[in-house]
Amino acid sequence: MAMNKNTVLAWATFIMIFVGFGLIALGAFRYRDVSGWGFAAVGVGFFAIAWVFNALKGRV
Repeated sequence: MAMNKNTVLAWATFIMIFVGFGLIALGAFRYRDVSGWGFAAVGVGFFAIAWVFNALKGRV
């Protein structure tokens, strides 16, 4: 299996979505105070970056 640019971006997108879900879950279930909002906001930021990576597939 050869790893070209599109495959690397696809894996990066998958990993960032996985980490984003993990951060949102930490914010929702583990930290119930103000730090939970921070974890959730960073998780949403990971989703935004994953969206950009997905949009770059085929263009780079």
